[in-house]
Amino acid sequence: MTKAVPETKAAVLGASPKEDRYSFKAVHMLKEHGFVPLPIHPKGHAVDGIDGLKSLADIDGDIDTLTMYVNSAISDKEFDNILSLKPRRVIFNPGSENSALAQKLSDNGIEVVEACTLVMLQTGQY
Repeated sequence: MTKAVPETKAAVLGASPKEDRYSFKAVHMLKEHGFVPLPIHPKGHAVDGIDGLKSLADIDGDIDTLTMYVNSAISDKEFDNILSLKPRRVIFNPGSENSALAQKLSDNGIEVVEACTLVMLQTGQY
């Protein structure tokens, strides 16, 4: 099982409080693997008992990874917020792919991964 360095933060953009959603499962599994998940959704709802934030701009401090669970129309609007956060990497989960944004992030020194966060965690590739 992948274990995080203590206090390694991972933002989950598009986190849902609905237990059947992959974004909920990502928050839950990140927590299980020792990461500090930060659920991000415009409604700011709690996810798996973790207080949510309404925007990437609300994140205080550094994050290691941003994992995307939103479509390209939404993620296109987040470029400046992502750049301000300076995450080590951004994971585009299936259905959230955005090649134009991925290229811009890569051009700015941010690692871009197109993969499933859940699979990465389960297989020790996270």
